[in-house]
Amino acid sequence: MVLRLNIDQIELATRDWICKVQIVEIGHPRESAAKKCTFQNLILEDEEECQIKEVMYADEIEQYADKLTLINTYLISTAKVKVSPTSYGKPKHKFYWILDKETVIEHIKPSNELEKPLPPPTKLNITTFERIPHMIVDSVAEIDILAIVIRCGPQKYADRSHHKCREITLCDNQKNQFLLTLWEDFGEIEGNEIAAKMATEEDLIVILGRSIGISTYQGLSLQTRFNSTVCVDPNYPQAVELINWAKEIKKNC
Repeated sequence: MVLRLNIDQIELATRDWICKVQIVEIGHPRESAAKKCTFQNLILEDEEECQIKEVMYADEIEQYADKLTLINTYLISTAKVKVSPTSYGKPKHKFYWILDKETVIEHIKPSNELEKPLPPPTKLNITTFERIPHMIVDSVAEIDILAIVIRCGPQKYADRSHHKCREITLCDNQKNQFLLTLWEDFGEIEGNEIAAKMATEEDLIVILGRSIGISTYQGLSLQTRFNSTVCVDPNYPQAVELINWAKEIKKNC
């Protein structure tokens, strides 16, 4: 018998389960730290607004490219459940899922009368910029941020190292600013997307950064990590509120 479960009810030993989830974030495909494989992170949310990371590798990325769509709802079963590593910081959930060829995925269309799609996501666990200086910074400290991009620097090499980066300046709804360093392919992929939008669009750009690290090197700043995700112009009501706030401030200046 297949059990209908939510994310928090699914563990390593759970068998024959099915879970109704919505895709709330799709990261760009990127290389592993050792450059041995290509992977892609997705963030899923269930009916209780619990979220979990799902990972696809190599062949599956291409296989599911046209089948998995942001803010669409799916019934997922037989995904592999793994324990989240803590070497790159505090994970979103104690487990993560791997989507492979054995995973069964059913798309719930809006026309489905028996199984309705989930409503658009609203849950965010955001750390405000004013809290960051008061946080205990350690090697596993990670936060989620929502902010407006007010400056996007060029791609460059960090000091004399061979590590590429791009620095962007962010502003929150209290006018607090922080520098966020986009390391390696974050600077190339998301950084290029931000730079292109800033060069061609008049509208303000908002980013949602998940699992962002806090750095104390040469002052307090933010930086991407291996397991970070950066979403440009996320589909959340909080992002719309932030843009409306910034437009009002800009109009009154």
